[in-house]
Formats: sequence, structure tokens, C-alpha cells
Amino acid sequence: MAQSTKRKLMKVSDIPAFVYEIVETGCDICAVGHDKYVLEDAELSPDEYEKVRRKLDKIEDNYGDRDFLRLEIVAHLRSIGRYIDVGADGAG
Repeated sequence: MAQSTKRKLMKVSDIPAFVYEIVETGCDICAVGHDKYVLEDAELSPDEYEKVRRKLDKIEDNYGDRDFLRLEIVAHLRSIGRYIDVGADGAG
């Protein structure tokens, strides 16, 4: 018999704190268009990335599943100026 695993779900009210904690790790987070967002760590060395990855894992565990809040997260990121608009040709 399969076991169900109940995972914590992020709340809409958690979005600002979630974004803040991601930014505090040194990773950038921004909306792309009106329906996606990305986390960027391109500026981190491999050693820095390993430290940040552990922090990101902890943040994910603390806030829980957020996939169903994608559009709300995007809206929040756009409201605080953390976004890139993508043109019809895919260029930012």
C-alpha cells in the first residue's frame, strides 16, 4: 500500500518573507514575464553555491510546496520591481 506524504504548503502571506530569504542567500529571484520566476546563482563560486544550496533547501523545507502559488509569487516579484519582461521574440 502506498503511503501518502503530507507536505507543508506555503501560504500567500508567506511570499514576501520567502522572497526576502531567497535574496538574503545571495541568489537573485525575479519574475520572467507574467507567469514564471527564476532563481539565479550564476555569480557564486562552487564553494559558495554549496553553502547557499543548503540554505535554499532549508528555506524550501520551512515554507513548503509553492508550485500552486507561482502566479502570486510572480505578481509579488513584479510589484517590488524584480522582473524581466520578455518580448514576442523571447528577448528580454
